Amino acid sequence: MIVKLPLPGGAVREHALREPVAWPKPAGPPRCRIAYAAAHVVADPAGATGFGDAGAPAAIDWDATLAFRDHLFSYGLGVAEAMDTAQRNMGLDWAATRELIRRSARQASGRICAGAGTDQLPGRARSLAEITAAYEEQLDVVEDAGAVPVLMASRQLAALARGPEDYLAVYGEVLAQVRGPVILHWLGEMFDPLLAGYWGAPDRAAATETVLELIREHAAAIDGIKVSLLDIEHEIALRRALPAGVRLYTGDDFHYPELIEGDATGHSDALLGAFAAIAPAASAALAALDRDDHDAYAAALGPTVALSRHVFAAPTQHYKTGIAFLAWLSGHQPGFVMVGGLQGARSLPHLAETFRLADEAGLFPDPPLAAARLRALLTVGGVDQ
Repeated sequence: MIVKLPLPGGAVREHALREPVAWPKPAGPPRCRIAYAAAHVVADPAGATGFGDAGAPAAIDWDATLAFRDHLFSYGLGVAEAMDTAQRNMGLDWAATRELIRRSARQASGRICAGAGTDQLPGRARSLAEITAAYEEQLDVVEDAGAVPVLMASRQLAALARGPEDYLAVYGEVLAQVRGPVILHWLGEMFDPLLAGYWGAPDRAAATETVLELIREHAAAIDGIKVSLLDIEHEIALRRALPAGVRLYTGDDFHYPELIEGDATGHSDALLGAFAAIAPAASAALAALDRDDHDAYAAALGPTVALSRHVFAAPTQHYKTGIAFLAWLSGHQPGFVMVGGLQGARSLPHLAETFRLADEAGLFPDPPLAAARLRALLTVGGVDQ
């Protein structure tokens, strides 16, 4: 089967689709690592927000959204709910987020964590107390739902904080009252430019010292920290510096195979948006690691790296478009439409290359369906098929 893929500048290349890969489903979650896939939301195509009606409440296709989580659970992966992959701060309002957390946790058949942030605040916060109260409100929702809370990086705190002491004060007050261990989240400015200088310093080494001070002070309340900085050397160094029992959950969508595999000093667990796109391959790789079969691990996960690096290419915050696009091509949702009209955030050549790399990694369960959907999109975009 041949498809014509547009290239930047107007040229077209032909691509021959491979045969589908029969990825096995595991009997349960991996034993060697904890692995969460950060899941996207499926917009209701009949809702105005799917086509960029700014300010309107997010319209969610609940059946497709929850079915996608069942797909992730079926491959033994946990679900990281209501994270930035689900368009937090990019179209998913707090009312929809709250409902998403409750529905997803209620039907979960595996591990589930969920983001607690401060994005219900309208605009700039007036005080640290207001930011703390916002965290507490969302934390109650996550804990009441039965999910593990992820304390998300806060735009409001980044804008208001005067230095590391303000971060330590807010997080310290929140961590002092959690019902069980939570996951911290260090989201880099490549994922959200408004988080530049998070932890009170533009210098990463200084920010790291603040993070470690917080974790050491509250280690009993912290399960781990998710790090999304796309900096493998920094992540390994931070992992080695963590107190015993505190996990490093990699959010590095460029270097996850080597970080998860680890070395003689340890390994990272996973909390990745990329895993939502490559769930079958990720599941097979982790099953291989359970068997201590590092060759099979590399064979399953290695071919996905080029795809992930492309999906997460700058501007990185638009990676969500690629996640939704691949879910549509794979038959997990009826249409390629996103909250806020974000399906338009990537160009047709970018999406065509996403298609090619996903096919080469063997990720399409039904290649003819994927090809037909791609052709339909390209035809609408004016690319001759």
